[in-house]
Amino acid sequence: MQIVSTNICERLCNKCICEISLLLNIPWSTVSDIITKWKQLGKTATQPQSGRPRKMTEWIQHKLKCAVHSFVEVANCLQSQ
Repeated sequence: MQIVSTNICERLCNKCICEISLLLNIPWSTVSDIITKWKQLGKTATQPQSGRPRKMTEWIQHKLKCAVHSFVEVANCLQSQ
């Protein structure tokens, strides 16, 4: 990973936003947003969002879907008898 990031840094140094967007084949607004985020926060990772946290975790949601699916199968089996 270190070699890849070093190569990218060497290729993108001293390039304008338009050149970077053409090299990476992404919109210039995305490049601009990433550079701005890097300058302000020092990182580009997603930051915690404001708002109410989810009540159900992904694991609980998965288990609920499995339970509903098995219930539907049992109900269909009972109806066919």
